[in-house]
Amino acid sequence: MFIDGQWSESASGARFNVVNPATEEVIATVADGGPEDAQRAIETAGRVQKDWARTPPRERGEILRRAYDLLMQRQDELALIMTTEMGKPFGEAKGEVAYAAEFFRWFAEEAVRIGGDLTTTGDGKNRILVSREPVGPCVLVTPWNFPLAMGTRKIGPAIAAGCTIVFKPAALTPLTSLALVDVLVEAGLPAGVLNVVCTTKASSVVSPWMSSGIARKISFTGSTAVGVRLLEQASEHVMRSSMELGGNAPFLVFEDADLDRAVEGAVAAKMRNMGEACTAANRIFVQRPVAEEFARRLAVRMGSLKVGDGVEDGTEVGPLVEEKALRKVQELVDDAVGKGAKVVCGGDRPDRPGYFYPPTVLSGVSEEAELMSEEIFGPVAPVISFDTEEEAVRMANDTPWGLAGYLFTQDVDRGFRVGEAMEVGMVGLNTGIVSNPAAPFGGVKASGLGREGGRVGIEEFLEFKYMAVPRV
Repeated sequence: MFIDGQWSESASGARFNVVNPATEEVIATVADGGPEDAQRAIETAGRVQKDWARTPPRERGEILRRAYDLLMQRQDELALIMTTEMGKPFGEAKGEVAYAAEFFRWFAEEAVRIGGDLTTTGDGKNRILVSREPVGPCVLVTPWNFPLAMGTRKIGPAIAAGCTIVFKPAALTPLTSLALVDVLVEAGLPAGVLNVVCTTKASSVVSPWMSSGIARKISFTGSTAVGVRLLEQASEHVMRSSMELGGNAPFLVFEDADLDRAVEGAVAAKMRNMGEACTAANRIFVQRPVAEEFARRLAVRMGSLKVGDGVEDGTEVGPLVEEKALRKVQELVDDAVGKGAKVVCGGDRPDRPGYFYPPTVLSGVSEEAELMSEEIFGPVAPVISFDTEEEAVRMANDTPWGLAGYLFTQDVDRGFRVGEAMEVGMVGLNTGIVSNPAAPFGGVKASGLGREGGRVGIEEFLEFKYMAVPRV
């Protein structure tokens, strides 16, 4: 772990294994933190906060800019770490490094643009002076599916705003996060600003942070169930909260859509990170006149993707992250087939080492199938027919989640009308990719609170302060 500028073992001396999901082999062991380590980390963040907040914005921005340069210089090295510990194909991992680095570059520029306001009261007697201040020590908790980008998307604005950090990466992918720490140290981040505790027992670390009275903000990406528990804990100290939670993204294809373009969009929205993404297209609704043809083309396209170890040349689909994830995907497919779905391609785990599952297309999926109401988090594309625009919108919104949604149509009026009717925080209109550091990422309903990235991303780490000044 990394606390107060020093690498150290956990207080208990415990360690845990990191496994390559393509080979099922142990590739490293990492210090397994606990409550004592968590307390040391949050006390460090609290002690350093005032000095760090006084650091000039330009200096904070230049640290982030240097970190951006270092990430890009080490793109291959970082991509290999990511591929080895979580399975993402090497080419896709390189893309994530570039995407992650952009958050540092974006927030390097935002650090010097933290604004305020000066106005006069309506009666002319007082000046209204409004300034922005860092919210204070922040608890950052990231998932395993985008281990570098989720780290930079939270750490970048926190550093830019002048907040200190306690950071818990996912236990499945600690190596990428620890490599990111090394980059920030080389970029000149002062000791104590970023403190990292890896652990296999998340509550033993995060709960002490939440109850410490030192932390003033929690930013979490993960499941809705865990997010709800963290919100309950945050309420005890009235902590600022940002939650990027589950998703069950609908993907709508209307009969007037360019089918080739829609298929490519579906592959992009479904197969990024083997489908292990909260923005993944989980429910593909296709207007009945083109549903069969769309499913056929999608099956041809997905069936052509090369499955293999992410370090092998040409690999387009790597393994799922762990055995438990693989079992869940197979159970969801079996349930859908048992309720009438037809397997157009894929559908069975290959006989080989590693947690591999083939790209799978299902047609004729019942609305009663479990995968209609659960995140699949795997390379499975269920195709469901609809007749009318109203029916499509109803089915798209028939979920407690509301992170992302996609629609393909050549009717611009329909595009805006349906996009506005979808109960989501992000809409891809004739595109299967919505994520961008310059855009506000986040959802509605059970998909979370707040936004990450874009001009509003730094707002999550800042407080307003109003000072009344009499005019004399």
